[in-house]
Amino acid sequence: MGIALYPRDGDDAETLIKNADIALYEVKQRGRNNYHVYTCATNAETPHFLILDNYLHHALEREEFALEYQPIFDTRSGSICAVEALLRWHHPDLGLVSPQTFLPIAEENGAIVELGQWAIRAACTQTRAWQDAGLTWVPLVVNLSTRQFQQSDLVPMLVEILQETGLDPRWLELEITEMTAMQDVELTAQVLMKLKRAGVSLSIDDFGIGYASLNYLKQFAFQTLKIDRSFVGNLTVDPAQKAIVAATIALADALNMKVVAEGVETDAQRESLQSLGCDRMQGYLFKPPVSAEAIAPLLVPQLPRPSPSS
Repeated sequence: MGIALYPRDGDDAETLIKNADIALYEVKQRGRNNYHVYTCATNAETPHFLILDNYLHHALEREEFALEYQPIFDTRSGSICAVEALLRWHHPDLGLVSPQTFLPIAEENGAIVELGQWAIRAACTQTRAWQDAGLTWVPLVVNLSTRQFQQSDLVPMLVEILQETGLDPRWLELEITEMTAMQDVELTAQVLMKLKRAGVSLSIDDFGIGYASLNYLKQFAFQTLKIDRSFVGNLTVDPAQKAIVAATIALADALNMKVVAEGVETDAQRESLQSLGCDRMQGYLFKPPVSAEAIAPLLVPQLPRPSPSS
């Protein structure tokens, strides 16, 4: 049991519950079957990740999460060819918590499963709303964590959300990292095939920083390969990095895959990528992640409607 006292530890219910949760973590760290009364020292002594771990369990029900969207551009035409949904956590006390901070914790404690399901549903709902508003139809990209990808009910859950939101699966692209793909190669091949049969597109993220076997890569049902930002960042100053990017683009072409470069921040990087044959890019040079309202004006209607395979 974690205990917080009014008014010493807070003068509203939310603060009292938060501090009682922090006290509860102290009990768990000491072996459970006990109680702890919250003090300021408790908060100071509790490791930051434990506090975040605790906050995460309540953040979804308190509606602290939101999605931002970052467009992926075809630099040949200057038009948006896809939009990636990115999860954001706005904590009332901590402010904006970095995804690099909270996502690993959510993955570890299992909160990522419910959170990921919420994100997919919210993103599909938003995409369908854009379509109903007459805006340009472009694929939506949503990231899947390792734990999500390994859930046995992933495909049924996904199909249910698509049916609920009325979004055609052709307009959904699921993205997993290279590390996730290689954790269990046999499982990955099975899940990817089921997802492909469900009609969604598939992309592999962070390519080149893990340990993917090219023999396995050609067996997986990916349609898009994303070049990690760590290679793009040094592209114009490191010949070795440029060679890796060139090889990755050539590999994608050979496997009939689209290729997207992430983290493009300068014109020099854009020009170098274009010279190597990569035209699909995303990054702060073009547009940072923004709200759905800020993305909508960029989705200029056009006819005919673009195909996800174009």
